[in-house]
Order: sequence, then structure tokens, then C-alpha cells
Amino acid sequence: MSHAHPVEMIRRGRKIRGMSAVLLPMTSAGEVDWVSFRSLLERTVAAGLEPAVNMDTGFVQLLDTDQRADVLDLTRSVVGGEFVAGAHVADAPGDAWDREATVRAMEAIEERGGIPVVFPSNGLTALEGADWAGAHARLGETSDQFIGFELGPMFVPYGRIYDLDAYRALMAVPQCLGAKHSSLSRELEWQRLALRDAERPDFHVFTGNDLAIDMVMYGSDYLLGLSAFAPEAFALRDGLWERGDIRFYELNDLLQYLGFFSFRDPVPAYKHDAALFLELRGLIASSATHPKSPARPASDRETLQAIVEQLEVWL
Repeated sequence: MSHAHPVEMIRRGRKIRGMSAVLLPMTSAGEVDWVSFRSLLERTVAAGLEPAVNMDTGFVQLLDTDQRADVLDLTRSVVGGEFVAGAHVADAPGDAWDREATVRAMEAIEERGGIPVVFPSNGLTALEGADWAGAHARLGETSDQFIGFELGPMFVPYGRIYDLDAYRALMAVPQCLGAKHSSLSRELEWQRLALRDAERPDFHVFTGNDLAIDMVMYGSDYLLGLSAFAPEAFALRDGLWERGDIRFYELNDLLQYLGFFSFRDPVPAYKHDAALFLELRGLIASSATHPKSPARPASDRETLQAIVEQLEVWL
């Protein structure tokens, strides 16, 4: 699908809808640090962003059912119903898509007032485009609103990015209010924005491109892991864009530097950089992450400290 030149797609003065994934902090003993998690939720809400929990940033693939429920309960107690959460189904390669399990995961979120994000699974992403969109239509039979999710294989082995015909069919599901797009490709996201503008202007393209966070300039909203590092900085950046303040570009450059550094290969290790960054800022007690999550080298701390110092000038 052809689209306008990206420069022509820029939407100046637009109010950006920002959803920020929240890191699930851990103790050095490998347990969830619930006190720090509550604090991060409160900071996200205070910044004016919508918290996104039980996402990749929250180690959702590595949590058990009770832990995911505990995350939802605490989130509900802190923020009320203004949050989104990953509806995750743990399955194995070769498994068929389990609609009933997906519905149960979505209902657990909806019962607490949140909006489900339909997390990819082996069974779901094994479906071809029309069937993938059809699966979301079936979810719309029991859910008033939810968010779809295209996740690239650089994040999880079962990730998959679909073609535009499948995306068009997904947009035709009225209960699907938008979809997070995490291909890390500007071109693919521009294509989705053009399709959205032409066929369903109220549909949200939530960028998950932590390597191109300026996609908000072209009409994307966001559901990012990078914003977990400093939600108040993202909220400040968003406000600068809405007001037409050219300082947007300078702050965006700094945040993008953080994104390029933290989301390098192996991409899933960005969560360790997030923990390091938040610990350096004095916002969590430990830089430990889930024991099964990949780690960064100790040398990352020096670079992250330099970015913290630059960011403090803005905050």
C-alpha cells in the first residue's frame, strides 16, 4: 500500500495518547518488590500516562497465574480502572489457539476495570492472517473493548507481524479500539497509519517501536517499554509536541538515545537496563530482574548514569 511521504504525514499540535508499560521490580532474592511496583504505578499515573501492566516489561511470560492476578489487584487499588494489561495465555509451539483461556485472561482484567491487550501466543500467531483477525472478532463477542498486539520475533520467539490485509480485517473488529505495533520498522508502521487514516480514523496505532519513538509525530500513539524508564519525561515530551514547543526534538533525542542503547540485541535484556536506570534514579530498591530474564553487563551502569544526569536537567 502506498502512502504519503512521511513528512506530509506529520501531525503538529496533536494530543498524544500515552500508555506506559510498568516494570515489575524484583528483589535480589528473585521475589517481586511490591512496594517499588506500587511507587512506579503511582509515578506513571501522576505523570498523566496510562499504566500498562502484565506486559513484556512486566515479565508476563514468566509469571504464574497468581502473580499476574496480584499485579492486577495492586494496579486496580492504585489507579482504579484507568489501565491496560496483557491478556496472556501460556502455551507451547504446536498448540491450537485457546479462545476460552484467552477470554478468561481478558475477563480477569475487565473485572478489575482495565482494558485487555490480547497478548500473542503460539496458538494465536500460528493462525494465518484472516483467521488471526477472525480470532479477534470472536473475542469481540465477549469483550466490549480490547487492544490487539503485533509483536515481532525479536521480543518473543512466537512473535509475528501480519500483512496489511490482516491488519485491515483487525481494524474492522469494532471492539478492537487499537493495536500495539512492535515490528521496530518505521515503514510498516507508516503503512498502518495510512490504512487507519483511510479506513478507520478512530483506530489507535500504538507504536511499540522503542527505536523510533518519534512515530508520535506521524499520528501514532504509544504503548512503550522505554517509557517505563521515565514516564514523566515522556509526558513532558508529549506536552511539548501538543504545544508546538521545539524543545520536543531535543528531549526526544535524549530519550531516543536511551532507547537505542537499552533496546540493542538481545532486545529482551532492556528490562535489566530499565531496572538499572530506575535504581540509579533512586526509584526502586534493586536492579535485579526476573531470574529467567537476560541480563546486561555491569558496564551499562556508567552509560545509564550519564543519561540519568542529562535527564535530570529536564525534570
